[in-house]
Amino acid sequence: MSIFFFSFFLPLLLFPPCCSCCSRHLLLHGDANPSSSLAGMLQARDGNVTDGLRRYLARFGYASTPDDADGQLVVRLYQSTLGLPVTGRLDARTLDLLATPRCGVPDLQTNATARFAFFAGQPRWARAPGHFLLTYAVLSDPPYQPLPDHLPRGAVRAAFRRAFARWARVIPVRFREMRDYNTADVRVGFLAGDHGDGEPFDGPLGVLGHAFSPPSGQLHLDAAERWAVLGHDGDDPGSGAVDLESVATHEIGHVLGLAHSSVPDAVMYPSLKPRSRKADLTLDDVRGAQALYGSNPRFSLSSLSEPDTSSAAPAVATTRSPGKTTTTHTAILLLLVTVTPLLLLC
Repeated sequence: MSIFFFSFFLPLLLFPPCCSCCSRHLLLHGDANPSSSLAGMLQARDGNVTDGLRRYLARFGYASTPDDADGQLVVRLYQSTLGLPVTGRLDARTLDLLATPRCGVPDLQTNATARFAFFAGQPRWARAPGHFLLTYAVLSDPPYQPLPDHLPRGAVRAAFRRAFARWARVIPVRFREMRDYNTADVRVGFLAGDHGDGEPFDGPLGVLGHAFSPPSGQLHLDAAERWAVLGHDGDDPGSGAVDLESVATHEIGHVLGLAHSSVPDAVMYPSLKPRSRKADLTLDDVRGAQALYGSNPRFSLSSLSEPDTSSAAPAVATTRSPGKTTTTHTAILLLLVTVTPLLLLC
């Protein structure tokens, strides 16, 4: 079996048939933890979930328990929470999702019938009943990172206007951009690496952004990503581009008080593949927002053409607040791709 493994699987690991910007290439050729050598990882032949994967899952709310020696329980929890087939193994669909760029806010640990979800305590913006106003500002000046040359400030502002307008269409909340960043209710910034909030960014195609529950108003995007406005830019943004409008719409949902959804098509689902666009609210997103704020009287659910997949009862978050991590996305997922063939041999 050892001869078969090294003659067949090892070439696939070292020379994967993929483009230079896909997740697998980044895992194998990016800056990995030098202490996690390929030879060392190949010694884990029992197929158990590694310590690196446990740390990765714990970062997003999936804490292992002492009785979960092989890691199947925590993998099952991850799969059930995010709408995957529950196998308890690192199958192809699970690995694909683990390798997909995502939001840095932890997921929920909730029952299988729940869809949209809230943060613990269901925080929301407290204003007078009916339509009320939240202000926002987008900053790209020090100490925040400047915007990339290929993405003009006007395009960024327009993407955020459309993102805020999507939520304003379905709930009785208005949003207005303002110049004074310090006094705005919602403060958007592009940052890189460790930026002082306990949730450091990890570079391209890892954690895309994060936001904090009301009334914080902080919304941070990783300046290291190749941000693009898909569907509005004339030029090809490149194979590693991330749609700014989709991520902005998702993070605004967090700013309003929504946690992650288990519906893969929902805007509030935590993962987004490069060059993909998911900015239009689904019924799951709408029902979650309206559970917190009520419905915009000018909005009708019949204007959404998709079937309703929401549960009658939302989930309430039971996980911790975003916390600090020292394990990089690239190093952990390198470990995942390496261990996958081992699981197939078990």
